Amino acid sequence: MTTDEQAIARDLSDRVATLVEQNDLSDPTGFLGARFDAGLAWVHFPPGRGGLGLPQSFQAQVDAELAAAGAPGPAKGRNGIGLGMAAPTIAAFGTEEQQQKYLRPIFTSEHIYCQLFSEPGAGSDLAAVATRAVREGDGWTVNGQKVWTSGAQNAQMAILVARTDPTVPKHAGLTYFLCDMSDPGIDVRPLRQITGEAEFNEVFLTDVHIPDTDRLGDEGQGWRVATATLNNERVAIGGSAAARESGMIGPVAQAWREQPELRDPAMHDELLRLWVEAEVARLTAERLRQQLEAGQPGPEGSGLKLAFARLAQTISGFDIELHGEAGLRYDDWTMRRPDKVDFTGREPGYRYLRAKGNSIEGGTSEILRNVIAERVLGLPPEHRVDKDIAWKDLPR
Repeated sequence: MTTDEQAIARDLSDRVATLVEQNDLSDPTGFLGARFDAGLAWVHFPPGRGGLGLPQSFQAQVDAELAAAGAPGPAKGRNGIGLGMAAPTIAAFGTEEQQQKYLRPIFTSEHIYCQLFSEPGAGSDLAAVATRAVREGDGWTVNGQKVWTSGAQNAQMAILVARTDPTVPKHAGLTYFLCDMSDPGIDVRPLRQITGEAEFNEVFLTDVHIPDTDRLGDEGQGWRVATATLNNERVAIGGSAAARESGMIGPVAQAWREQPELRDPAMHDELLRLWVEAEVARLTAERLRQQLEAGQPGPEGSGLKLAFARLAQTISGFDIELHGEAGLRYDDWTMRRPDKVDFTGREPGYRYLRAKGNSIEGGTSEILRNVIAERVLGLPPEHRVDKDIAWKDLPR
């Protein structure tokens, strides 16, 4: 660490100590607001936007010192979309007014976000979205349907991609918005999953009004902004900071240690192979996170998200086999609309069923392989006949 870096680290420690001393740790919302105002929310963001304009590498120090002091942290479980996707996108593309208005309530989770991207006819092919936003005066009127929207029942805000120009090719006619979920034209309906729960929703938008001041990025640049959001999402899913044996491998390794009656030599060999793969993926994610500290995530995050989905499904399948008949039991099929998702919670049956969605949400594994092939490996892209055709002329 250089002399300058040591000085920055000491200054940050002093700021953390002052923050903890002067604020009530039992009031999470108030404390997180004070942390944002002190520039310790995202230290690499500009002053006044929750940061201090420092290298992102110093965030780990701030997080560790606050955790050691017993301070409440941001609600990543309830507001993963806001913290992991909306905030970095607003920081990268938002106006000064948008950043001042929206970043602080995201960090305090006074604004829970959902993601209005996928549609019944535009899932993997996101650029095919048909939800229309029509300019009217100083705002936009939005009509359409979105699907697979996690947490929409709890959201105050949404990030929304809509078609604003059907006369140009599909990637060129999109615009990105911040949408108030309290608008009376928004109807949220639950979608029950194989687990019995309804984390996801379908969302109907009827004459929803969005002021032009809530447009993020230029008109027609929605694909560019959405791509940045998706890159952040994939890093958040597959490349977040994690301790050894976190994730799906954790409860499996714990069961192996604590229930020797489950063990046999063949399973021992398979468990070791999966443990090594999980650890390699974790260390690769950590290396990528360090490489990305200087800027916005790129397509490399697709590889981590792909590995996360494959490992979660393979390990959860091993988990079922390890527990034998007990692994086939399921504790509760009650219809719930949970506030957050716990991939590793509950019993092996739940973990196995929930992991099936990992290769769909956040970008399907098939599409991520295309991204890796074309944008990471530089392989020739697939031939696309719709690339230069106006969206309105495409068969649907």
